[in-house]
Amino acid sequence: MYKKILLPVVLSEKSSWEKALPVAISLCHTYGASLHLLTVLPEFNMPMVGSFFPANFSEKAHLTLKEELKQWAKENIPEDIKVQRVVADGSPWETIIEISKKVDADLIVMAAHNKRNFADYVLGPNSAHVVRHSKKSVMVVR
Repeated sequence: MYKKILLPVVLSEKSSWEKALPVAISLCHTYGASLHLLTVLPEFNMPMVGSFFPANFSEKAHLTLKEELKQWAKENIPEDIKVQRVVADGSPWETIIEISKKVDADLIVMAAHNKRNFADYVLGPNSAHVVRHSKKSVMVVR
């Protein structure tokens, strides 16, 4: 049923993957699917934001994040699952949808983990946006 599963993660926020990761792994094992890990780096190139960071900050951040994602995958994903890792820039929910199209994911598995206010407690804003706007199937794990 599923061949490619996309799992967005924020490496520094365990709640972004703690419950969603076991579900994604189980689905990969059940369907023989590959797992596409995505972490999104905010856009630092915007003039208003970029002026506060050194010129090459974005490139260094990308390299660091790629290495951290590689190590995280090695520590958390069983060796029998084919893993692809993606680090992308942009708005988290828009980037999740864009990358799901790019990798031709059958399913997006993500956590509802943001708890800023009552509405976000029920379903994080990024998860809610992905559910509303994605043409792909989305499984939100609580």
